[in-house]
Amino acid sequence: MDIQSYMQTLGRQAREASRLTAAASTRAKDTALLAMARLIRERAPALLAANAKDLEQARADGLEPAMVDRLTLTAKTVESMAAGLEQIAALPDPIGEITEVKRRPTGIQVGKMRVPLGVIGIIYEARPNVTADAAGLCLKSGNAAILRGGKEALHCNQEIAACVRDGLIEAGLPENAVQVVATTDRAAVGELITMPQFVDVIVPRGGKGLIERISRDARVPVIKHLDGNCHVYVDVTADMGKAVRIADNAKTQRYGTCNTAETLLVAEAEAAEFLPRIGRIYAEKQVEMRACERSKAILEGSGLGGIKHATEEDWATEYLAPIIAIRVVSGLDEAIAHINRYSSQHTEAIVTENHTRAMRFLREIDSSSVMINASTRFADGFEYGLGAEIGISTDKLHARGPVGLEGLTSQKWVVFGDGEVRG
Repeated sequence: MDIQSYMQTLGRQAREASRLTAAASTRAKDTALLAMARLIRERAPALLAANAKDLEQARADGLEPAMVDRLTLTAKTVESMAAGLEQIAALPDPIGEITEVKRRPTGIQVGKMRVPLGVIGIIYEARPNVTADAAGLCLKSGNAAILRGGKEALHCNQEIAACVRDGLIEAGLPENAVQVVATTDRAAVGELITMPQFVDVIVPRGGKGLIERISRDARVPVIKHLDGNCHVYVDVTADMGKAVRIADNAKTQRYGTCNTAETLLVAEAEAAEFLPRIGRIYAEKQVEMRACERSKAILEGSGLGGIKHATEEDWATEYLAPIIAIRVVSGLDEAIAHINRYSSQHTEAIVTENHTRAMRFLREIDSSSVMINASTRFADGFEYGLGAEIGISTDKLHARGPVGLEGLTSQKWVVFGDGEVRG
């Protein structure tokens, strides 16, 4: 296959389709989304069978557990894909919305209209659900999409792509509105990120190495986050029951996700009571604890063994595994300083019953999602009511945090006049 010619063809087709999706009615887009959801449910056995092939090959290739976890589909996750598409269909259509209209002294009225970005290129590893989520979000926001999944999910991605394509056709929309790259050749990625004439923005979802490469080499704007080194801070005013539940869930509900907590910070006044309680839970769930001197002494003093010394590297590490770094801090000031030094600016949480301290944490933590008394695992487009997410952005321009429909749009100025001319 001539990769350059193939990708140029996909690009041209996407650009042509984007003009039609930008003008498509809300009804047509929602009809397509609901058809995709129905087809995913109907074809669930085929999706799971294709996923089983991918999983068998992934294990044979020795993929790390976190990658296998992301790759795995179940009946529940297939249903979540379908439900996500239905949620997107139920969301208000942002395209064409006109806001901030103001009359100027000249008589003209000036406002802003929300419009699609155009063609979105999504590059992702493992997670086959991204195929459905990305297709749905790009379509509802009036964009066309070129999706390039990893070779580890090849069979499953193609099955999902067939559901997407057939849903578009049912609704009378161009089937090229969502195209899934059919080759696993890595050169396809190099072409996709250097076609500004066809692609308006790139969204990479995968490991840090993939995202660093794309950010370095792309000639197209990139919406990204590199990693998710997320923190939970248990404040001196924390409710112990809430703190234990949150610290447990944020770390152990799922290990291989970017919103999983990797570091636990505990105010020294609460450490003696809190650390043995959460430590026993982590030990039961076989979570390896890497602790500072003070937290190590408290944990071992409560009868827990196998506690390792935390290193400087541990504070900055996204483990994506049953490992957590633990540090006792003097209080809120030191917790904020630690987080802003080591965080990847993804998601941080404070457990506190003091409103003033909670609001200070919200203001001073420089991350894309900041939470009070809730698990970091909620940092997700579905949980935020976006229907689904195209990815998480830790950048500060255009989009930040979970990127849903609005993050895939822009605004243009519109002017309403009645014959006015400039003097």
